[in-house]
Amino acid sequence: MSAAASGTAGATRTCPHCRETILESASVCPACRHKLRFSEPTSGARAAPAASVPLRVEGSFRNPDSGAWEYSMVLTIRNERGEEIARKLVGVGAMQPDERRTFTLSVEMQAASAAGKRTRPY
Repeated sequence: MSAAASGTAGATRTCPHCRETILESASVCPACRHKLRFSEPTSGARAAPAASVPLRVEGSFRNPDSGAWEYSMVLTIRNERGEEIARKLVGVGAMQPDERRTFTLSVEMQAASAAGKRTRPY
């Protein structure tokens, strides 16, 4: 979780719907996809630039034999020095013979100034 002060880039809050820690600037929760605030239109206002996706990886696998296999999906984030700054167990499960799972990881980025000002929440 971020130690950034409220109103600064990287500041976080808790989603009221799913209780995940999200960026304070988010208008839609990336975890549960619920809308978090109204956008108040202003005359002549331009839409905020779309987020870029500099990383998107997708892969799938099948159970390799006749028995059940278990899996754990773990996400780790490291800084430029290789120090672990976050580690999250994303999901666990089991696969029976001939079952297949597909996993997708994507990172969305947007300039902190483009995230907009706080508006009234739902």
